[in-house]
Amino acid sequence: MIRISDRSIASINGATASTFRRRRSRMLRILNIRLSRVAVLSQLMRAPLPPLVTPQVLGVDGFALYGGTYGTLLVDAATRLPLTLWEGRDAERLGRSLREHPGVEVACRDGSLAYRQGITAGAPDAVQVSDRFHPWQGLSRRVQDIASTHRGCLPAALPPISDTAPAPVEESVESTIKHTPAERHARRLFEAVQALTRSGRSHNSVARELGLNRRTVSKYARARNWQEVVRRPPRWFSTLDPYLDYLQPRRDEGQHSAKILHEELQIKGYLGHYQRVKMAVAPLRRGLPIDEPRERPPSPCEAARWITTHPHRRGPHINDRLPRLLDHCPELKTAHDLVHRFAAMLDNRDATSLPEWLDDLANTGLAPLTGLARALREDRAAVTQGITTPYNSGVNEGRITDVKLQKRIMAGRTGVRLLRHRVVLIAHLRRRYADRPTITPR
Repeated sequence: MIRISDRSIASINGATASTFRRRRSRMLRILNIRLSRVAVLSQLMRAPLPPLVTPQVLGVDGFALYGGTYGTLLVDAATRLPLTLWEGRDAERLGRSLREHPGVEVACRDGSLAYRQGITAGAPDAVQVSDRFHPWQGLSRRVQDIASTHRGCLPAALPPISDTAPAPVEESVESTIKHTPAERHARRLFEAVQALTRSGRSHNSVARELGLNRRTVSKYARARNWQEVVRRPPRWFSTLDPYLDYLQPRRDEGQHSAKILHEELQIKGYLGHYQRVKMAVAPLRRGLPIDEPRERPPSPCEAARWITTHPHRRGPHINDRLPRLLDHCPELKTAHDLVHRFAAMLDNRDATSLPEWLDDLANTGLAPLTGLARALREDRAAVTQGITTPYNSGVNEGRITDVKLQKRIMAGRTGVRLLRHRVVLIAHLRRRYADRPTITPR
């Protein structure tokens, strides 16, 4: 029987099981070794896996196998090598595996109840560590949920409108005729919704009568005038914005060529594309003002990111808007204070104030934070270890990324047994050849 070397196995990078065999077969033909495509995969599966050595520090993590099915990966946190993987996230199999290989002293995991129960049953003397990333991630998601619930407070982050801003001018019948059909339709809807809501009708009732979605009725009811409904969405700031003040005077001087204006802006330091300049000066040719960027309220995701970002890493834009938002929304201010306190515990590796922090988290009266406090209190010992000890699940997450890469290489059509062989064998072969001394030519 032909024996396939470890180096040959390590050189395989197949896209699917079929392509996997074809590439291996082509490589063997180059080496003048005749082997069928079907035998390629068979020989790979015959390669024995390294013996499973019980690690002192074990990493346990789950990953999406396919559809709604998940798998479990065990990693040696000291050597950073994968040990094995299987389908499912049940506590019974994890506990049985730990009983068959005793000696685990520290087990790093996420906040999964199944892994907690499995480690407790299989290695009751092991110290369980709930990685600090997962409580922080859970807290960040809860802050975003609070921001979504209090979405109406988010416009308070914008700078106040100047008192000198021109008031909207009432339009005459002649100017109304010049409107597009979409604008005339928006004006009719605005007048109808405003008339019904002012009479005390609910948004649901108005939506049923006009045949509109409730969100559409709410949008028209909140608007101060119909122009706000059809106004174009604010655009993001671009690299051309610092040079907009230069384009209007040049247009007044009679310069209409976007190519020449682009060349002049390049001399002034503009590094953007010509097309952006062409789009910016297009309104000037029609006698309209330049389309300048308009502020928009932060999204719930952006507000949560502002709150969870370290103060020293916030830009001037955030430092100017976040205080206004927190002053206007007490719920977000409470969440901000709790996030700041938890971040201080992580930075200082000190969990002394964790019980008090959990009590404050549960007493906020905010449902997302109350649920998080309940979950963290049930797993407080492991959370404390995650805060105070250097152990973490970073190795687990890195190996999960490698598992996902192997799944993509085989187009997600691999079985658990083949995936286990590829992940474990490739990781050990990489380590073996990386540890070999390199011979430099004279």
